[in-house]
Order: sequence, then structure tokens, then C-alpha cells
Amino acid sequence: MYPRPIQQAPRGAQIAYQSMIPVALILWLLPLIAVAIFSIKPDGDFTTGNYWGWPSQFEGGANYSKVFFESDMPRYLWNSVLITVPTVIGAVALSCMTGFALGVYKFRGNLWIFFMFVAGNFVPFQILMVPVRDLTLDLGLYNTKMGLVLFHIAFQTGFCTLFMRNFIRGLPFELIEAARVEGVAEWRIFVFVVLPLMKPAIAALSVLIFTFIWNDYFWAVVLTQGAESQPVTAGITSFNAQYRAAYHLMSAGSIVAALPPVAMFFLMQRHFIAGLTLGAVK
Repeated sequence: MYPRPIQQAPRGAQIAYQSMIPVALILWLLPLIAVAIFSIKPDGDFTTGNYWGWPSQFEGGANYSKVFFESDMPRYLWNSVLITVPTVIGAVALSCMTGFALGVYKFRGNLWIFFMFVAGNFVPFQILMVPVRDLTLDLGLYNTKMGLVLFHIAFQTGFCTLFMRNFIRGLPFELIEAARVEGVAEWRIFVFVVLPLMKPAIAALSVLIFTFIWNDYFWAVVLTQGAESQPVTAGITSFNAQYRAAYHLMSAGSIVAALPPVAMFFLMQRHFIAGLTLGAVK
């Protein structure tokens, strides 16, 4: 009924399986490897058509120095921080409360409200482009970091609520009942009983939302323009000139932009894995 473990397969199948793992890993990392190689090439290699060959000389230090000290990349990075961190805090905080309400209380319309949160995740975001842009213009939030923060919080709360509600439903309900018998107020049950048990889920969800928002490009281009409010994903395009693209600087900027989510994952790796696998095995 279930696939046979690879340890029980013939030796030839085991060798083929083990040899394919590094091949698949290299294929998966190939775009990132190409960007990393581009980031250390001189500008002359691209003008002469040396895209995939060995670099004529290594200009990694000069390229990254230009990215940090001769462009607006530090400002774009700071904009991403000011957009991503409040979004993560707002979306996770709201989803903890909505997940608690939908996961603990039984009332008429509970399931329909939950379905509304879930259904919002299936709306193609391209459809929302024009109305959301017009709304930010009417509210004076276009080309502001606050506009992006509010939109991302609203758009991500549906997925976060789905995540948190299902997690809370898996917690032992006896703890909540025991606290109610002792006369503990509902808000104190949420803060002192449920919330501490949600730490693995909060950590896992924070990593996911941080990655989603930091890597967002579509809404960064639709709702912002210019270095005063654009995040780093949209700011990388500033290295494009009118008639040619500075591929070496764009690649260096892309590597720099990719470091914070990677660092976030490795710092929270233990909590992230615990949050995703908690409840998988009884």
C-alpha cells in the first residue's frame, strides 16, 4: 500500500537514488548559481557577450561596493525592513485573535466566516491590481510604505487565520475548560493559556510571512515608485539604464536582497520545523 523505503530497495536503485539527489539539488540551485557568478563579473563581460563563460576578471568586491555605496540599495533595504516587519507583526497578531475566535468559540456563522477567510486566498491578485491602486490613490496611501503595509496585512490575514485556526483546533481543549472553571476571563485565557502554546506556530508563520512580503515584487511595483518608498525587490530595477541593463550590479543586488530571508530561516529553523510538524504525529 505504501512505497517501499529506499533502504529496502536493491543496491542499484539505492545508488541511482543517491546519485540523483545532488543532481536535482544543482538543477534547483542553478539560477541562484548563475546570479552569483554574474555578480562577480566585470561589466565588460556583458558588453562582449561573455554571459556564461568564465569571468575575465573577478570584480565581486567592486560590484558589491557599488551596490552599497554608490546606489540607493541601503535605502531600499531599509524600506523593505519598514514594510516587512510591521506586516508580519500585524498579520500574525490579527490571525492569532481570529484563529482563537474561530477555533474555540462555537457560534452561528463560524464556518461561513472561516470559509470567507479561506476564499480570499483563491482570488487572483492580478484582478485586484486596478481597484487596490485606485483605493490607495483615493486614500492618499499611494507610493507610501504605510499603504503597502496595510495592503499586505489585509491580504495575508486570510492565510494566517487558516494556519492559526487549524493549529488552535489541535490544542487540548481541556486546558481552556479548566481555566473557565477557575473563573479566568476569556482574554486572560487567550493571553496566558493559548498564546504560550502557539509559540511554534507563531514562529513558523512569521518566517513564512516574512519571506512572502520581503520577496514581493508585484505589489511593490504597482503601489510604489521611487527610492522613498520602494522595497528592495523593486529597487533592483534601478540598476537598469535607458539602453542597457547593468547585469553585474543587478545580480549583486539580488544576492544582497536574498540574504535576510535566508538568515531569518536559519535563525528560526528549529522553531519553524517544530511549528510545521507539531501535531503531525500523535
